Amino acid sequence: MRFKSLLPVLLACGLSTAAFANPYETTLKNGLRVIVKEDRRAPTAVQMVWYRIGSMDEVDGASGVAHVLEHMMFKGTPAVGPGEFNRRVAAAGGRDNAFTSRDYTAYFQQVPKEKLPEMMQLEADRMRHLNVDAKEFEQEIKVVMEERRMRTDDNPQAKLFEQMNATAFQAHPYRRPIIGWMDDLEKMSAADAKAWYDTWYVPNNAYVVITGDVDHQAVFALADKYYGGLEGRPLPARRATAEPAQEGTRRVVVKAPAELPSLIMGWKAPALRDIEQDSEPYALEMLAAVLDGHDAARFNKKLVREDKVALSVDFGYDGTARGPGMIYVSGTPAEGRTVAELEAAIRAELARVQQEGVSEAELKRARAQLVASQVYKLDSMFGQAMEIGQTEAAGLPYTKIARMLEKLQQVGAADLQAAARKYLTDDGLTVGVLDPQPLDGKPRRPAVATRH
Repeated sequence: MRFKSLLPVLLACGLSTAAFANPYETTLKNGLRVIVKEDRRAPTAVQMVWYRIGSMDEVDGASGVAHVLEHMMFKGTPAVGPGEFNRRVAAAGGRDNAFTSRDYTAYFQQVPKEKLPEMMQLEADRMRHLNVDAKEFEQEIKVVMEERRMRTDDNPQAKLFEQMNATAFQAHPYRRPIIGWMDDLEKMSAADAKAWYDTWYVPNNAYVVITGDVDHQAVFALADKYYGGLEGRPLPARRATAEPAQEGTRRVVVKAPAELPSLIMGWKAPALRDIEQDSEPYALEMLAAVLDGHDAARFNKKLVREDKVALSVDFGYDGTARGPGMIYVSGTPAEGRTVAELEAAIRAELARVQQEGVSEAELKRARAQLVASQVYKLDSMFGQAMEIGQTEAAGLPYTKIARMLEKLQQVGAADLQAAARKYLTDDGLTVGVLDPQPLDGKPRRPAVATRH
């Protein structure tokens, strides 16, 4: 049922409908955008609240505060006690979670569709009425520090990536770890978290994405009911320092107890800014698909199965971000082979792309894999909401997602070769090596389920 009669009511409430095709969008008077993707295949709904605030917006000395505040968002409001949020979602037969990135912080619930109004009420409540209690903070900051120990300090590969990233970026905020440096966490206070919340957790710095078996006009009315009364406020200017041009290879070695050595190679690359005018990000995305997009891709076929120089090797391009883009190649040498041999083999394979290009057959298969992954993504209501939210978080309009796929499919072999020649050079390269040290014999920290 479409509830067409609701439209005049919505407009009377001051909502401006920006689009009339699925997905649908409206903006509340307080600046909160509401995006709804109708999908009737299952009687469920997903709500995601995205805040345009992440670790890149932090300042030196306060690293990790975005992630800490994410933890505190589950500590209650005057209307909902500590931990009650999760209990209510579970009682509704749903699941919820949250995650912090360099570019954004997001919260979600997936519930039976009739429970969506309750979820919207809960999220609206904590958007502006969070209790940042000092005692709760003291407990939660210990949880975050333990999470850092478990996920980074006791994880050699994660430690390597953190150090490599801090070496690759010397000025831009991406050099700081999302979870924060331990010293900053130890010195952080409840007042720091409260200031972060008061500054950035406002409706005009957020957008809500809802997918599922819902009617968009009914959802718009619910959004106005629960979120519409929250006040927006002007946001501070964001002044992220630009990363200066790199002028030579950088190297970092991390010594840590581990069974095997590891290698990470990272190159500076452009991020997608203009969907129509930019071309190189699409070429780099397709290059990643050719080299590592499927089991028969070049890296796995040549370096793992044929030459047996690597146990594993991965090529990835991070090009949809608020900050600079990066190309990452990571791998573990096979038994009896060294990190130096693996680096040389990777360099040789990349040089082959630069000198000889890629075949049309490789490109055709990579295109097919990318299209298939997009189709599979549409099978998930959560996946659809994630795609919309992440695209918007990078500063790109979700309405152009299909166009981005079209542009990707238009990439030719010459485009891949030109991009490889331009960006896979030593001047923009940072190399990180894990030098394995003897294991100390102590039991390793077990993997513990966390909110993220």
